[in-house]
Amino acid sequence: MIAAEKVRAMHRERYKSDCALFVAPGRVNIIGEHTDYAEGFVMPAAIEFATTAAISPRADNTIAIYSENFVEERGFDSNALPKRGSGHWSDYPMGVAVIFAGQGHKIPGFSLTIVSDVPLGSGLSSSAAIEVATALALQWLLGFELPRPKLARLCQRAENEFVGANCGIMDQFISANAKEGCALLLDCRDLSFRMAHIPDNVELVIANTMVRHSVAGGEYKTRRAEVEEACAVITKHRPEVKFLRDATLEDLAKWGSEMSPNALKRGRHVVSECLRTVAAADALEAGDLKKVGRLMAEAHTSYSKDFEGSCEEADIMVELAQGLPGLIGARLTGGGFGGCTINLVEKAHAPEFMAKLKELYKAKTGIVPEIHCSRAAGGARAVDQG
Repeated sequence: MIAAEKVRAMHRERYKSDCALFVAPGRVNIIGEHTDYAEGFVMPAAIEFATTAAISPRADNTIAIYSENFVEERGFDSNALPKRGSGHWSDYPMGVAVIFAGQGHKIPGFSLTIVSDVPLGSGLSSSAAIEVATALALQWLLGFELPRPKLARLCQRAENEFVGANCGIMDQFISANAKEGCALLLDCRDLSFRMAHIPDNVELVIANTMVRHSVAGGEYKTRRAEVEEACAVITKHRPEVKFLRDATLEDLAKWGSEMSPNALKRGRHVVSECLRTVAAADALEAGDLKKVGRLMAEAHTSYSKDFEGSCEEADIMVELAQGLPGLIGARLTGGGFGGCTINLVEKAHAPEFMAKLKELYKAKTGIVPEIHCSRAAGGARAVDQG
C-alpha cells in the first residue's frame, strides 16, 4: 500500500494545500464467476494493493485531477461537467463526480491526487478502487455520508453509465465493504452479504498469466446471451424463475434438450457455481479448507469446460499449482479468457509456492508471470483528515 505521507506531500507540492486522504483496495474473486448477472452469489476478498486519493477544496470552479501512475493532470469546469467519458483514465474519478451531481449534489472545484499500487490490467479492479476512493473523498468534500452498499451502487453506475463498461456490482462492493481477514459472500440480488473468515495461516497468491485474449469482449456478450437463453427455456416451464439463480440442476436435466448445447453448458455452470459459492463460504466459516479447495477445483473445471471462459495458459497455471506444497485451492478468477488465477496457499509455503509456480509456468509457456501475495484486506476508509 502507498505510504500516506508520500501522497500527502505530493498533493501539497502540486496544489499548495492541505488535504484529506482516503484509500480503497483492489480485489480478487475467490469463487463465483459470471453469476452476478444471474442475480447469483460471488465471494471476493479485498487485497492489500490499493488506491489512495488526496482531496482539497479550491476557491475557483476548476476540478484538477492528477494521476501519479500516468504522470498526468486533467482539468474540468465544475459548472460544465461532461456527460460521458472519453476513454481516458480520468473517466473513473470524473464519472463518480457526475453521478453524485445527478443525485442533486452541487460539485464545487477541487483538487484530487490519485496514486495506486493495484497492478493495472491484471483483473484486480484498479478501476473500482479509483471509483471508491474518489467517492469517499467527494463525500468528505460535500459533507455527507452514504451507507456503503449505496456508495458501491453509485460507483458501479459511474462505470456503467459514464465510463461505458458493463460491469457488475462485485468490484465496487467489496472495495467499499470488505473486512480484514475475510472473504465476503455477496447476494447480487439484494446486496445482502456475510463475512467468511480466512484463517490467519492462509495467503492469497494471485498469479497473472500475462495473457488476455482479444476475443474476450465479443465472447462475453455471447456467453451472457447463452445464459439468458437457458433461463428463458426454464421460465417457460417455471414462470417464477426470472434468473438462473432460481433454477436447479434438475431443471436443466429436465428441459436442457430444448436449449442449444452451448446454452445448456452455460446454464449448468451458472447454476452449479451459485451452489459452490455458498458452499465455499460455509466451508470457510467451518474451517474446512479441504472442501474449499475441492470447490475451487470444481469451479475452475466448470469455468473452463462448461462456460468455456478459460484459455490454455490459465489452465496450465492452475494445473501447475496442483503439485506445489501448501496449495489449498486454485482457479481462474475474473472475467476469463486470460488474466489471473487465485491460489489459496498455506502461509509457511507461500514464498516457495510463488517461486516454483513462476519457474514452472515460464518453462511451460515461455511467459514470465507476475505473481503477487496478499492477505485479505479491509475495505475503503479515511486515512486521516490532517
